[in-house]
Amino acid sequence: MSESVVLPALGESVTEGTVTRWLKKVGDSVNVDEPLVEVSTDKVDTEIPSPVAGVIEQILVQEDETVQVGAVLVIIGSGSGSAAPVAPAAAATVAPPVVAAPPAPVAPPVMAAPVASPIVAPPVAPAPVVAAAVSAPVSPPLIVASLPSSADAGYVTPLVRKFAQDSGVDLSQVSGTGVGGRIRKEDVMAATSAPVGTSAAPAAAHVPTPVSALRGTSEPMSRLRKVLAERAVASMISSAQLTTVVEVDVTRIAEMRKSIQVRFTAATGTKLNFMPFFFLASAEALRSHPKLNASIDGETIHFHPSENISFAVDTERGLLTPVIRDAASLSLAQIAQQIADLASRTRENKLKPDEMAGGTFTLTNTGSRGALFDTPVVFLPQVAILGTGVVQKRPVVITDSDGQESIAIRSMVYLALSYDHRLVDGADASRYLVDVKARLEEANFQNNLGI
Repeated sequence: MSESVVLPALGESVTEGTVTRWLKKVGDSVNVDEPLVEVSTDKVDTEIPSPVAGVIEQILVQEDETVQVGAVLVIIGSGSGSAAPVAPAAAATVAPPVVAAPPAPVAPPVMAAPVASPIVAPPVAPAPVVAAAVSAPVSPPLIVASLPSSADAGYVTPLVRKFAQDSGVDLSQVSGTGVGGRIRKEDVMAATSAPVGTSAAPAAAHVPTPVSALRGTSEPMSRLRKVLAERAVASMISSAQLTTVVEVDVTRIAEMRKSIQVRFTAATGTKLNFMPFFFLASAEALRSHPKLNASIDGETIHFHPSENISFAVDTERGLLTPVIRDAASLSLAQIAQQIADLASRTRENKLKPDEMAGGTFTLTNTGSRGALFDTPVVFLPQVAILGTGVVQKRPVVITDSDGQESIAIRSMVYLALSYDHRLVDGADASRYLVDVKARLEEANFQNNLGI
């Protein structure tokens, strides 16, 4: 008996999805809850698990094909000796009529020969074209380094595989630091710069910057990149955007972090960085400045009843923005834990679409890669986004309680607020930023720790 697996509803507003990569092929066995296929929507990329156990009999939707929710993706048989399991044997004795190629003893039923694979992948034998998801409960016993099976030591994206090939790195010798052993680009870069034997370069020697695998190539836009591009352009065309910047002294917060870091980490399981402070201060200020926490619908302004803060997460697929709800009512511990959890699941394609919906204001950590500040783009229907720059120590003129000025080393950061001038004026933006600045410089967060 065969079962049809359909594209499930991946969120309240999601009506369709695009198949980006099949994790199984015809003839493969699959277990319940084992990932079958990667699907991209306008909100999130995710894996679709199998609701039944059996053998893949027929794949009905090809990669890069877009279908509606409820469409049948694949047919799974019972695996009791039906025609599907016999297909590989038949393919081994009868040459496929589509492409003429030398007889191959183990030719896959879909592709006539591995040399002419329709999927653009680096010619690295025996690396498989499709890697099994690391979350599958039966993957570990199937990993055989010498055989071109559908299992791998860790999920490796085509870009990472190509980057490893161009860098001369053997993926079988790389330990993945991603969830479930996933090999990331950073792991390949680390392997590239690692010293080999006794002939390693001196510590002072210059290490060349790795050449990107994308250099000189072309590729179609992913569905997620298309959506991001369309929304960015629509936002710039439909709204009047400008940016206001303030400088904030966060020395007291830096000192507070040092004093409670060990206790905070022990209590929450995560480190306390600057982001939870920025989150809480910006969310609290929204309560007094509702124009920044609003949306425009035609000629109607909606002032939101809660502070649902979206925050930007940099992923291999593009920029995604999960949401922390009612942020103004949370403690620093709760915010830190939610940031860590949502960011991790976003990067690993484990985020639910509804966890990216309902944001009323956005926070983006521009300083995570060392930038002083930028002018972030407001994404409709929101009317404001706050960018936080890198925290740097530098000499600053300070004034003590007696009015005496001196130069001291202080931890400083720029906060850049972009906003929709259709609703928010420069004075509104400045008043909001001044309140956020005062809250951060005062650093009175002892009652907000949550530990």
